[in-house]
Amino acid sequence: MFADRPQVAVEILRDLMGVDLPSTSLVRQEDRLFNTRPSDDIEPDLGIVLGPPQSPAHAIIVEIQQDKSKDPRQLARHAAAQWLMLRCDVTVLVVCPDRRAAAYYSQPIDTGLTGYRLQAYVLGPDDVPAITDPQEAAAHLELAVMSVMIHGRERKVIEAFATALVETGGDHAPKYSEYACSMSAPEVKDILEEIMASTEWPLHSRFAHQHFGRGHAVGHTAGSHETARRIVLYLLDARGIDVPQDVRARIDACTDVDLLMHWTVRASSVQSARDVFDDSDG
Repeated sequence: MFADRPQVAVEILRDLMGVDLPSTSLVRQEDRLFNTRPSDDIEPDLGIVLGPPQSPAHAIIVEIQQDKSKDPRQLARHAAAQWLMLRCDVTVLVVCPDRRAAAYYSQPIDTGLTGYRLQAYVLGPDDVPAITDPQEAAAHLELAVMSVMIHGRERKVIEAFATALVETGGDHAPKYSEYACSMSAPEVKDILEEIMASTEWPLHSRFAHQHFGRGHAVGHTAGSHETARRIVLYLLDARGIDVPQDVRARIDACTDVDLLMHWTVRASSVQSARDVFDDSDG
């Protein structure tokens, strides 16, 4: 979600958490592979840069932590490596759906280097409001996803989110349902799927994966190949995989539902959009 719209990290830090960040309309995703010596790659979940490439004004490291498994000093390494590369100030934003993890990463990080202690900004359960108004959810879909992740045991939160997706529509809506499902606890996913299945929005998270197999029974009915094509592209988009124009064109041109179903299975695990195809596809 942050990769899809990096501005979300800026809005959370500036508007929700009161962090003073540079005012610029240029917000982009940065290469997240940092190199140290000896050749050792460290990779945060996401790197975001404010300002033009030739003179970056500020960098944001985004980490999603479900538990306390990551050494907090690794966050300091991420920030230091980004500073070395870009020569601008760096802020670390940690998103934690778990209160214990949020408290853990909220502590100042003692790096062992004299004078260098990192204070990460942590977005925890107590920082995300329970959004029960569909209009508010539609206006702030990213925050609504986090509200589902944290407060989804309250049905009104998921109902507002589902209504917002139906009213908003568009190609981006399946992404947000996938975000909510992938980030939520199992019991929240069950409520989410139950409510989403009762709305007019037909493609969402595990429900789409589980019920797409029904296409075997109705696979050759009118319009089914169009639905199949949409699911392949939605899965790739929801997983944040870039879909080149030639790949999109090949998927759009396919009318073989069985082949599209094979592509759907691959789309759920491939690392590159072109890997959806193989030599046997013809």
